[in-house]
Amino acid sequence: MENPAEVAAALQGTGYLPDDGIATAAFLAWRMRRPLLCEGEPGTGKTALAQALASALDLDLIRLQCHEGIDAAQALYDWDFPRQLLHLRTLEAASEGALDVQEAEASLYTSRFLLTRPLLRALQESPCVLLVDEIDRADDEFEAFLLEMLSEYSVSIPEYGAVVAQEPPLVLLTSNRTREVHDALKRRCLYHWLEHPDLQREVAILRRRLPGLEARLAEQVADAVQRMRQADLLKPPGVAEALDWAQALLALGADELDTEVAARTLGAVLKYREDAERVRAAGLVGASGSDR
Repeated sequence: MENPAEVAAALQGTGYLPDDGIATAAFLAWRMRRPLLCEGEPGTGKTALAQALASALDLDLIRLQCHEGIDAAQALYDWDFPRQLLHLRTLEAASEGALDVQEAEASLYTSRFLLTRPLLRALQESPCVLLVDEIDRADDEFEAFLLEMLSEYSVSIPEYGAVVAQEPPLVLLTSNRTREVHDALKRRCLYHWLEHPDLQREVAILRRRLPGLEARLAEQVADAVQRMRQADLLKPPGVAEALDWAQALLALGADELDTEVAARTLGAVLKYREDAERVRAAGLVGASGSDR
C-alpha cells in the first residue's frame, strides 16, 4: 500500500469504511513501522480497525486484551510447570539415580515447555498485526514494560534467551480514555482520535455491513443513534450498537423505525434502564423523530 487512498480502498474491501484521518494514520503506522495509539469513545471502531487491517494485509491478528492487574507473565510468556515436572520425573526414572543436573535443567527451559502469550507470539510470528486492546485498563508498571518492548521489538527471557522480531509487527493500541496513557508511551506512538461517524457515513456503514437493509430504515436508525449520542446518556451507543439495532429490526421484518417497534427493540441499542427511560421520555426514537 503506497498511499492513504490505497489503505482506504483496502479497508473498504473488508467492510470497514474509514475517513481520511483513519486511512492516513493507518498508512503512516504501516509505512513508518510505528505503533498507532487510537483513542475514542467506546464503539467508534478502534478494535474493528485492527481487525480490518489484518484482513486487508492478509496478516494474522494477535490480540492482547488488557485488564486491571495484567502483568508481563500474562502478556508475554510463562513456563508449563506441570509438564516440566513430569519431564523431570521421567528423566529421573530413566537415569536410575544418575541424573545429570545441568543437562536436566537445560532441557526444562526449551520452546517445548514455553507457553507463549500474545506479545511473545507477535515477536515470533511477525509480520502480523498486534492489537493491544484497552491499554488504559492496565497499570503504570505494565505500560512501562510495554514501552520497553515496543522500543526494540525484543524481549529477553532469562532461562531461554533473547527473542527478536525479524520484522516489526504492525501494532495498534486502543484506549477508551478511562485514564490518561503516559506521555512516554504516547511519544513512542503515532496518535489518532476516533470520532463517531457522521450521519451519512454511519448510514453507509450500516448498509455495507447489512446488505439487506433498505436506505430509509438505515437512515432512521442512524439518525436516532446520532440523537441519542447528543443526549445525556450513561452509555451512548456506538456503531456496534447501531448495527445490532438494525439487525434486530431486520430480524423482526420491520421496514420502518416507528415508535412501537423502536420501544420494543431499545434493548439492542441501549444497555441501561435509565438510558432507555430517558430516550423514551425525550421522544428520541421512532419515525416521527427521524423525520424532523
